[in-house]
Amino acid sequence: MKDLAAELQQRRQQALYRHRRISEGPQGPLMHINGREVLSFCSNDYLGLANHPEVIHSFKRAADVYGVGTGAAHLINGHTQAHHALEEELAEFTGRERALLFSTGYMANLGVVSSLIGRGDAVFEDRLNHASLIDAGLLSGSRFSRYTHADPKALDQKIQRSTASEKLILTDGVFSMDGDIAPLPELANIAREQDAWLMVDDAHGIGVLGENGRGSLEHFGLNDEAAPILMGTLGKALGTAGAFVAGSHDLIEYLIQTARTYIYTTALPAAIAEATRTSLKLVQQENWCRLELANLIQRFRKGADELGLELMPSETPIQPLIIGDTFKAVSISEQLLEQDILVSAIRPPTVPDDTARLRFTFSVEHTEEQVDRLLMALEQTIQ
Repeated sequence: MKDLAAELQQRRQQALYRHRRISEGPQGPLMHINGREVLSFCSNDYLGLANHPEVIHSFKRAADVYGVGTGAAHLINGHTQAHHALEEELAEFTGRERALLFSTGYMANLGVVSSLIGRGDAVFEDRLNHASLIDAGLLSGSRFSRYTHADPKALDQKIQRSTASEKLILTDGVFSMDGDIAPLPELANIAREQDAWLMVDDAHGIGVLGENGRGSLEHFGLNDEAAPILMGTLGKALGTAGAFVAGSHDLIEYLIQTARTYIYTTALPAAIAEATRTSLKLVQQENWCRLELANLIQRFRKGADELGLELMPSETPIQPLIIGDTFKAVSISEQLLEQDILVSAIRPPTVPDDTARLRFTFSVEHTEEQVDRLLMALEQTIQ
């Protein structure tokens, strides 16, 4: 049997041991965690919708109508009017024929990939894809290949050598640990030339990128023909929970019939669906939020540059600072916490060896003064 205690101790010695923090209130820049107030730069609540009063009101009102649990899977009797309305609104928002709700982004990715490809097929993934995409590719049983990060030429070389009848290209829209955007126009061209599927996981792009917040595809002016499969999560910029896949009528109908992570799980609460309908409306109505968020990001990048801190190239709310050494990254994170500033140290295996980093994420709810407070703390902490 595996010596679990010894392996846990080894993680502690390598500064790879993870701890859960206990939050005592809602998401926001100022949070009460483990009994103290901290200024947080860790959340994916990019547009401040997780604690928005209109979203909360919709949730409460829907709970009075639908109760808390749905009690069954979508294909039994757990698919409510709220779920159906949200799917139709997500389809319209993304410019696609249909959308399908999943309980989590992880389940969405596993369900789509396992439905579309299998043994004898081939999947091609960016080396820095999210773990859910990596696992989906590995578990599909297809021939699994990873190409150099954000390198269309590397992908093209690999896919041209493939003799598989079905080919699937998987990529994040915005890479969660680096904050950069995938070269989607080039990937779409390769997919078209090679008669391959292109699936974009836009968990960190939906709501944030594009003139209307439609994500990384809108950012590049791409339509559904360029990327036939779009996955988005509801628990980041949209502020609630769950995920969706958007695409053609036939794609969604096929997933309803074959995606095991959709068929064999309880539907997410209808109150979550109703809350998300409200947050989706706010995303479309309040374009100023994206402009204000962009201004805060630029303020931080300008200040970091003045301090001689070289951030990774990113125009998204994810702003990583490579430290390299894992112990040093953890130490800096702990020193910032002593100043009541919460910033996560991201370590292997989440990121490659020797690329441990501080990962700053920003919300429109942050103020300029709070960004400046972070910069002052970094100046005092990082020598």
